[in-house]
Amino acid sequence: MSTFKEIQGRNIRSYTTNPDNPLEGQMWYNQTEQKLKGVSAGGAWSSSAPLGTARDQGAGFGIQTAALYVGGDTPPVTNVTEEYNGSGWASSGNYVGSIKQFAGAGTQTAGLAFGGNPGYITTSAEYNGSSWTAGNALPAGKGYHGASGIQTAGLGYSGYRGGAGALTTSEEYDGTNWTSGGTLGTARYVVHSTQGLQTASFVAGGLVSPSTVRTQVEEYNGSAWSEVNDLPAGSFSQAGAGTLTSGLIAGGSSTSPSNVISTSLEYDGTNWSATPSLGTARRNMGGAGASNSSAVVFGGLTPSTTGATEEYNFTANTVTAAAWSSGGALGTARDEGGAAANAVSDAALYFGGYNGSALGITEEYNGSSWSEQNDLGTARSGRLGGAGTQTAGLCFGGNPGGALNEEYDGTSWTERGDLNTPRNQLCGVGISTAALAYGGQTTPSGLNNTEEYDGSSWTAQNTLNTARYGFSGAGLQTSALAFCGVQSPPTISNDTEEYNGTSWTSVNDMIQPAFNHGGSGAQTAALLFGGQTGTSTGGAKTSAAFGYDGTNWSTRPSMGTTRSQISGSSGTSNISAAAFGGTIPPYSTATEEFTGETTSTNVVDITTS
Repeated sequence: MSTFKEIQGRNIRSYTTNPDNPLEGQMWYNQTEQKLKGVSAGGAWSSSAPLGTARDQGAGFGIQTAALYVGGDTPPVTNVTEEYNGSGWASSGNYVGSIKQFAGAGTQTAGLAFGGNPGYITTSAEYNGSSWTAGNALPAGKGYHGASGIQTAGLGYSGYRGGAGALTTSEEYDGTNWTSGGTLGTARYVVHSTQGLQTASFVAGGLVSPSTVRTQVEEYNGSAWSEVNDLPAGSFSQAGAGTLTSGLIAGGSSTSPSNVISTSLEYDGTNWSATPSLGTARRNMGGAGASNSSAVVFGGLTPSTTGATEEYNFTANTVTAAAWSSGGALGTARDEGGAAANAVSDAALYFGGYNGSALGITEEYNGSSWSEQNDLGTARSGRLGGAGTQTAGLCFGGNPGGALNEEYDGTSWTERGDLNTPRNQLCGVGISTAALAYGGQTTPSGLNNTEEYDGSSWTAQNTLNTARYGFSGAGLQTSALAFCGVQSPPTISNDTEEYNGTSWTSVNDMIQPAFNHGGSGAQTAALLFGGQTGTSTGGAKTSAAFGYDGTNWSTRPSMGTTRSQISGSSGTSNISAAAFGGTIPPYSTATEEFTGETTSTNVVDITTS
């Protein structure tokens, strides 16, 4: 019998605990646990940020960290395009028409979509990373079809056309024109798309009629289709990813369009094998991925329309998805309070607020519970401005005393130099000796005033480009961010601006207008959470969350509690945050903590069984 050293070329080492950064396949003896340990690779699905627009029957393609989903049915049918960056979804240029039941191929910066409904159309269009341009028509209209390939060498296959039923046709695209390709051996529709090539692709399952589900699998070599090993069980409306020799299908239906499954299968070019199931059973979703070890699926029907996104990884690491979790409850329910903007999530400071009257209550958070401290010198509410940390905080503005500024030393509050412009519903960032106050309200319209604080007095600076109130921000005095809010009632905004210590510059908009939301983080790593959408007089409260990376906004996992007039704290990070207070109604004591996606090495016990 061969020894481990003869096979691996090294002995099994002994460690007091576990080694730092072990490698896949490495084995060692843990002296403390008295166990043989190792690193093992495995596959798993994990939740990610949802689509901005929940829908099904759209066209999806790309890779796990750069996917695209276009069109689909919300209902109604839409032309919306969204891009996925591996963390969340961001809006992009609309499709050339509102289409569903179509397919796409290529990459996030060079995409192709074609066919679909209503009307079994012949439309095709190319995507350049920001906008769609109509291209030449298909030989014949179709819907419910699959696709593979790249923008200059695309492949469409099978599908359905009114009057013709399930199809055996395929079409090839050369970057300009469509021509007929090889004929499939089995007619089918509602099939998946993959990231295979025009000359090396496959199709699995599908429907031939609402009562007949296919198990047949066919491969395409660039000219002809040939049948290969069947699926273990018939399915259709699946998401697809990968290539001819490293493919993946997930979800779909197995018996009729009314049922949904969570089954996931991988294909090695010859055989099918089961992988862990999706967390959310569904059909008619989009999929993307370069292989069967790295994929993402999104949208679909559960049977209701969903925006859920899940990633599949086969790796030696355990991926824990970003998520919000419940934290300790505030001692006093309230909204419109202020928070120390530069405080980290497990050392937060919340002060003032409203629950029928203005409050002076101050509470500190240690990552698990809140404790009441000495009150503000002047009780006040009205979305107070805040800066600093838990032991060196600043509170300014609000109602009453709209110019009042108080400093916190970790024990008590002391009045300092007042703001030059009294206001409430303003935003504050920075530290207690270098803070920034901007925007706000003294009349029904918003303000654009900006002031800097040096530890003793406030100085007027260049104004915001967009006057606003009821908004949030992130960052420091020399690198701040302002986003959304009310411009002039009832209009709310999705405008985003960056401050460089001297002036404000308009940058890419947030995905949707919002106000009375929470905000935290840094100028290049910010979070927006909760708040209201619609108008300032009739907005609907939301639990949605979004992240900013210094260039674009994208979706993040939603909070567990829908609320507005919420406050938050995260220091300068968008991968760790605390959100607290607000109104549901009633006034809330809820705290939620956000943790970004993490990975850890998958260390397992090794046994002889």
